[in-house]
Amino acid sequence: MILTFALISALALAPRDTTPAEALVTAPVTAPLAGPFAPQPVGVGAPMISDDTTPARRRKAVEISDGYALRLKIHYIASFATLPIFAAQAVVGEQLFNAEQKGNPPPAGMRGTHDAIAVALGALFVTNTVTGAWNWWETRHQEKGRTWRTIHAALMLAADAGFAYTASLGSKSQFTRLGGNVSRDNHRNWAEASAGVALASYIMMWKPIRGDK
Repeated sequence: MILTFALISALALAPRDTTPAEALVTAPVTAPLAGPFAPQPVGVGAPMISDDTTPARRRKAVEISDGYALRLKIHYIASFATLPIFAAQAVVGEQLFNAEQKGNPPPAGMRGTHDAIAVALGALFVTNTVTGAWNWWETRHQEKGRTWRTIHAALMLAADAGFAYTASLGSKSQFTRLGGNVSRDNHRNWAEASAGVALASYIMMWKPIRGDK
């Protein structure tokens, strides 16, 4: 009896857990915060947010007409056709120059041939100037390759002016037995210089030279 009474008394005096059973079962479990505001481990910084919020500037679209490709094709054909005519004019002109330099009349028909080739060159240069200038103006707002195209156009206009002046000197470069015709010498020098400028302008637009400009 005494032992039983002692056990009952000990159980009665033992501390009790006052937490309800339901609370132990249904107590919510707090989940760690997620996202950019979640606590980070030691040594790991918070996600960086870029201060540069300015949107990238989009390039302006450049519209090209249907005639652009046709003019470009004509420009290429006329440019390549100019090269052999340059060579022919150089040969005929040199023969004329040497003959007149010695005080001899040029061979029959050579001056007429020289003039005819000059007219053909003039027609090709007019064609190239019109088609090239037109296409340059149409693509003036296209940034890629604009500087390269502008230099090419400027050189060709300089060559045009040089050949026009060469032609004006040619009309004064008539045969004279006295020799020493200054206009004839200037005609040759201006022709060679203008041809050199034109060839430089041609070469700079070849794809191996131009690249992606």
